[in-house]
Formats: sequence, C-alpha cells, structure tokens
Amino acid sequence: MLPFKLVYHPRYDLNLGAHVFPSQKFRLLHELLLREKIAAPDDILQPGCASDDDLLRVHTKDWVTKLKTGTLTASEIMKLEVPYSPELAEAVWLAAGGTILAGQLALRDGFASNLSGGFHHAYANHGEGFCALNDVAVAIRRLQFDQAIKKAIVVDTDVHHGNGTAHIFGDDESVFTLSIHQENNYPAHKPPSNLDLPLEDGVEDDEYLSTLLPAVEKSLDEFHPDILFYVGGADPYCEDQLGGLRLTKSALKARDKGVFQLARARNVPVTATLAGGYARRVEDTIGIHTNTILAALEVARELPSS
Repeated sequence: MLPFKLVYHPRYDLNLGAHVFPSQKFRLLHELLLREKIAAPDDILQPGCASDDDLLRVHTKDWVTKLKTGTLTASEIMKLEVPYSPELAEAVWLAAGGTILAGQLALRDGFASNLSGGFHHAYANHGEGFCALNDVAVAIRRLQFDQAIKKAIVVDTDVHHGNGTAHIFGDDESVFTLSIHQENNYPAHKPPSNLDLPLEDGVEDDEYLSTLLPAVEKSLDEFHPDILFYVGGADPYCEDQLGGLRLTKSALKARDKGVFQLARARNVPVTATLAGGYARRVEDTIGIHTNTILAALEVARELPSS
C-alpha cells in the first residue's frame, strides 16, 4: 500500500489515434504501476468530471460551452492542435476532476498524484498546445472556494513554458507560478510567471538541477504556500521529440524528488500532475512518469506527513 493516493480514470485517453501526444500513456502508466506492484488497486481512486461551476471559476462560459457542444471554430481547433471529439471533452473534464481530487487528497495525506493533468497551455478563453482545460488552475480555484487553502504555488517543470497558467494567475497574489523551460521552444508568446527560469538549448543535468532547486526553495520560503501543484513534465528528457534539453532519467527523478523534499520539509502538501512527454519510445515516457511516483514514495518514507 502506498502512503498516499493516485487518481486515474480509464477514460483519460484523449482519443487522438496516431498523434505525437501519446494519450495511451495514462493507461500504460496505470497498468505498469499495478503490474510492478508499485501501487495496489486500493491506492488508486477514480474521479468524477469537474463540475461546470468548477470550470467557470477559471474558464469563460463561451469556451466551456464550445468544448461541451463541439462548436469550436477551425482556428480554435488549430490552436488546440488536437482533433476535437466527445471523448476528448470527457477526458479533459475528468482530468480536471482528477486534479481537484488529488488536491483534496494531498491536503489530507501530504501527497497525491493525478495520473493525467498538467494541461498548462490552456487559457481562460481558449485551448493551446494539446491543452483544452487548465486542470491545475481549476483545482486551485476549487480548493480556494472551499476555503481549504488560501495560497498555492505551481512548480511547472514541463520543457515548454506554462503560458496558460501564467496568464490565468497573472494578477493574483494568492498564486505563485514558477516555470523552468527551454526558452527557444513553444509557445512563442510567454506571459510572465512570477518566476521564469528560461534555459538555453541543450542544458544538461547539473545545470538544470542547480537552477531549479534553489529557486523552488527560495520561493517556498518567501511565499509560504498552503499547497504545491507540481507539473512534472517528462519532456526535458534527452530523447524527447518536442524538447531540446539533455536531461537523463536519473536527473528527472532527482528533480522530482528534490522538489518534493523541499515542500514536505516545510509541511507543504504536494499535488503532482504529469504534463508532457514525447519520447521516441513511449516506454521512456512511462518510465519517467513512474519515477515521479517512486520519488514521492521515497520522500514520503523519509519525511512522513505530520
């Protein structure tokens, strides 16, 4: 039994078919965690869809209606970069519900992970870059609405800048956004996060970790959040098709573990989401995401929730 819960739904698959985004990775990760006995069936909870009220705390009514009814314009679908389908809409509604549930569980147990989510390119009024709904923003707003938290920090380690999240929380002093990303990569327009850590092409393990971890530590000590939402991208990996950084799998695990240690040492609960991963071999992406859960398990054993 894990000392925390994972959140998964079989309908997380975005129904993309042959696409650079390997939407089967959610199912494959779930299967691997059970097969390797990293998690037991009782460790994994199934979310419901986020409610429209949950979504409308972040997204415009017009955008929610378009996603629900499949009435996106051609240019909106082009920006989204994935074909629209009812299955896609169901998957992103469930992912948002899953990140809400993971946030609630993290407040109880110190850590939880949604085995989807991290759709950080979604803006309030449109989707971009494979991201239709900003599940992390939706979860933060729900926890604030429930008065479960006041302040949240988002640590976004996807290789691509978290532009939607930065824009949504741009004028909000209750949410601190941190993004470490490859500067010369998607998206072209990068609204400022509270702290951006832009990296040159080809950055390797040591430079990456020595840039990220002190910045996370300083941000935690100065901002004092009630919860940390972790966007754990697999795409800084050296074999990623959409990334230009040169990180190894061991460094990516050290990244995850380092952030989790910093948060848990300060009694800040952590909610993890998966975000991007486009390795040539989908097994590599699954392995990196699995390591995020293993890093959390190691930290939970070292620093039990108090």
